[in-house]
Amino acid sequence: MTYRHATVRGDYADLASGAVLHSAPGFPAFPVRLATEMFLRAMELRGGGRATVWDPCCGSGYLLTVIGLLHRRRISAVLASDIDPAAVGLAERNLALLTRAGLAARAVHLAEQAERWGRASHTAAAEAAHRIASSLSADGGDVPNAVYQADVFDADRLLQILDGRPPDVVITDVPYSEQTSWHGPNGADGVAGMLNTLGAVLGENAVIAVAVRGRKAPRADRLRTCASFRIGTRTVALLRPQP
Repeated sequence: MTYRHATVRGDYADLASGAVLHSAPGFPAFPVRLATEMFLRAMELRGGGRATVWDPCCGSGYLLTVIGLLHRRRISAVLASDIDPAAVGLAERNLALLTRAGLAARAVHLAEQAERWGRASHTAAAEAAHRIASSLSADGGDVPNAVYQADVFDADRLLQILDGRPPDVVITDVPYSEQTSWHGPNGADGVAGMLNTLGAVLGENAVIAVAVRGRKAPRADRLRTCASFRIGTRTVALLRPQP
C-alpha cells in the first residue's frame, strides 16, 4: 500500500527522537511519515474540522508530539495517557514541546549543553528547537495538552480522565513486545481488549487509528472496521464505535 496523504518524503530531521524531542531506552519512536498518514486518514474519515486527539498508550508521547507539531492547524488539543509512570513523565516532557515556552526552554538547555560539552549535535538541536517554535507560532501557537496515568483496560479511569469530553480521534501504536509490552492486570486481553474498552468510552463519531506489527489488522466486537492499510512492518486499522 502506498501513502495516500503523506506522498512526499519530507525532511523530518528536526523531529528526530533524542534531538529536540526527548527519548529514553525502552521507548521507541514512531515513523513520522506514517504518523502523518494515520492522522490524515483518520481526519478524512471523521469529516474535517479540528480535532482533540488522544493516545491512550502514549509511551514517550513522541507520536502525539509529532502530530501536534506537524498538524497544529487541524488540532484543538491533545491528550496522552499510559499505565507506566515512567512513560507519563517522559510524555509530559515531550508534550511540553507543544508550547513556545517549552521549546524556548529546550533550546536554552541544548545551547548550554553545546557550550559545556562542545558538541555540534547539541548546537544543531538548539537551532532545530527555534525552527520548530517559529513553525508552531505560524500555525496557530501552543497546543493545549494533558498527560495522565491510566490503564487502557480500565474504562472507569478512562472516563474519569476524559471528564465528559471524549476525543474526536484516537491514534496509537500499541505495545508489541520487542521494546514495550502490555502492563496491568488485564494486559493479557491485548489489542482487542484495549479496543473494546475504547469502544465503551468513546462517542459514536470518534475515529480510532491503531498501528500494530504484522499483517493482520486488529478488530474488536465493540467497533466496526472502516479501513486498513499496511506500510512497512506495520498494519494500521481505522475503526469507529458501533452505532
